[in-house]
Amino acid sequence: MTGPLAAILGFGLFGVFCLAFTEKILPIPPSHVLLLFLGMTAAPDGSTLAILLLVATLASTSGCLVWYAVGRRIGPDRADRLVERFGRYVFLRHATYRRLGQAYRRNHVRVSLLAQFIPTVRNYLPIAAGALCLPAFPFAAATLLGATLWNAGFLTTGYLLRGSGRDSFTVGLRIIVIVVALETAFMLALRYGPACRRRIRQVLG
Repeated sequence: MTGPLAAILGFGLFGVFCLAFTEKILPIPPSHVLLLFLGMTAAPDGSTLAILLLVATLASTSGCLVWYAVGRRIGPDRADRLVERFGRYVFLRHATYRRLGQAYRRNHVRVSLLAQFIPTVRNYLPIAAGALCLPAFPFAAATLLGATLWNAGFLTTGYLLRGSGRDSFTVGLRIIVIVVALETAFMLALRYGPACRRRIRQVLG
C-alpha cells in the first residue's frame, strides 16, 4: 500500500484519528469508502479492529463537535445563510438543511442519532444543532452512538472481507455501490417526499 493514505496510516492510531476526523470536516473520500479501506488494511486481528473502532468513532464525534461549535458561534441566521450559499458545493441542499433543522426542534436526540446514517447531513447537520443552541451533552451522546453503529458496520465488513478469500476490491466496490444507491434513494425521498404527499392530498381532497 502506497500513496498519501499509506503515509498517514504510517502514524498508526494517530493517523487513523486524523483520517476519520478530516472526513467529518470534508467528506473526501466518503466515510464508507474510508472505513472499508481501514477495516481491510489496518486491522490484522479482532483486538486491533476494536481499537480502530474506538479511535475512528472518537474522531467522528470530535469532527461533529467542531461543526456544533461553529454553529453555536455564528448563530442560526448566519448558519442558514452559510448553508444557502455554500451547501450546494458539498451536496447539502438548503431546503434539506432547513427541514432537518425544524425536525431538530421537535426531537433533537433522535435526529442527532439518525443524522449519522444520512449522507452529507451526517457531516454538516451539527451546524444546525449548535446554531439552535441544543444541549451539548445529549447531542454528543446521540452522535457518539450513531457514529459507533455506522463505523462498526463498515469497519467490520472490511475486516471480514480481508480474511474471506474473496476478491476484496470487487466485493467492497459492490458494497459501496449498494450504499450509494440507498443513500441516493433516501435523499430523493427526503427531497421529493413532501411534495408528493401534498399532491396526493390535493388529488384525494
